Amino acid sequence: MKIIIAGAGDVGTHLAKMLSKESHTIILLDEKAEKIKALEANYDILAIVGSPTSLKDLREAQVPTADLFVAVTPYESTNITACLLATNLGAQKTLARIDSQEYLLPKNKEFFKSMGVDSLIYPEMLAANEIVNGLKKGWVRQYVELSGGALIVLATKIRATSPLCNVPLEKAFEGNELVRIVVIKRGNVTIIPTGKDCVINNDIVYFITTKEGIEEVRIKSGKEDFDIKNIMFVGASRIGIKTIQNLPKGKDIKVIEQDIDKTYRIIEQTNNTLVINGDGRDVSLLKEEDIESFDAFVALTGNSETNILACLTAKQYGVKRTIAEVENMDYIPMAESLDIGAIINKKIIAASHIYQLILGGNVSVRCLTFANVEVVELVAEDGSYITTDYLKNLKLPKNTTIGGIVRENTGIVAVGDTQIKAGDRVTLFCGEYTIQKIEKLFE
Repeated sequence: MKIIIAGAGDVGTHLAKMLSKESHTIILLDEKAEKIKALEANYDILAIVGSPTSLKDLREAQVPTADLFVAVTPYESTNITACLLATNLGAQKTLARIDSQEYLLPKNKEFFKSMGVDSLIYPEMLAANEIVNGLKKGWVRQYVELSGGALIVLATKIRATSPLCNVPLEKAFEGNELVRIVVIKRGNVTIIPTGKDCVINNDIVYFITTKEGIEEVRIKSGKEDFDIKNIMFVGASRIGIKTIQNLPKGKDIKVIEQDIDKTYRIIEQTNNTLVINGDGRDVSLLKEEDIESFDAFVALTGNSETNILACLTAKQYGVKRTIAEVENMDYIPMAESLDIGAIINKKIIAASHIYQLILGGNVSVRCLTFANVEVVELVAEDGSYITTDYLKNLKLPKNTTIGGIVRENTGIVAVGDTQIKAGDRVTLFCGEYTIQKIEKLFE
């Protein structure tokens, strides 16, 4: 595919890097030469200096022959205008990054589609939804519902006291068909394990299960269950506001924000929220606001270092559940090693949604925050290779495992004796560069 990305900000840059590893022609368009020339030198990307709202520059970027045009500049109006122009020039599909939730209403999405904007993406809303999910279970680092909750993927950090530690996976859940371990993150290494592998102390482990198996995961992980009722936020960003708006009713919420204008904004846009104008890095202020009494702490300032340090402070004062927005990709491994809790990165979240559009059809893709693995959902076609035998007898690409299937809206955790049927929605966990190989197994 020929994919044009307009905007070399966080989302555009990460998407370009990710797609450049595959067999796509990637052209990155931005007005600032210094942003894109370095990318062109280090990745298989063609960089064009120009404006996404200039017909001349769009033509130079080969938009008339593009399979997909993605506009992800920081400016909503620029992105929408660029998509309209790209459609007029001949681009097959377009996607615009937006900042307005109302644009995502079905009637408005249809309006934009009729005008030439095929898809809309709101990264801050996607990140907020991820945080809301992350606050559903206090002991879980990442919580993902698949197929409307028929299957659940959860991640947690395993300690030496866990019953899972140093036990071969084939014995860890022996006799239990509701739970499977599908990914292990060990330091900087991601493992898609076999039954002979073991979990060790400090591994971040991903499980696939159904809602009935969540309690079993908690017990075997050695985690204490607790309700999250009181939440402290540091930073009144758009992600923070959307998170607070989407949280279930009945939560006690306190926000600390240094910028007085943002303080007023969050008061206007949220209900029953106590807002403190102050610096969330100030330990004396956190103590004054009774940080020890909170069940969860969420750091969403525009600075990754501040968010990491704030979560470390919260941990020191006994807060059990912490979440930090870490947009600097280089800081994610450090944040994991410091054990700050869950990490949110809107670039990764947004890129996986855009990647799903590129794949199209019945394919759904999600990126796991902590691991270099993609969760892929595919529907098995009648007569496809994937339906020809039991899973234990099928030959799958390296670094790939099938975690579960959804059959007639019922989630089933996959084991060796599972046989996939036509129409099943299959969940796979894949390393890099394997998605195109996997698709062929389902055709």
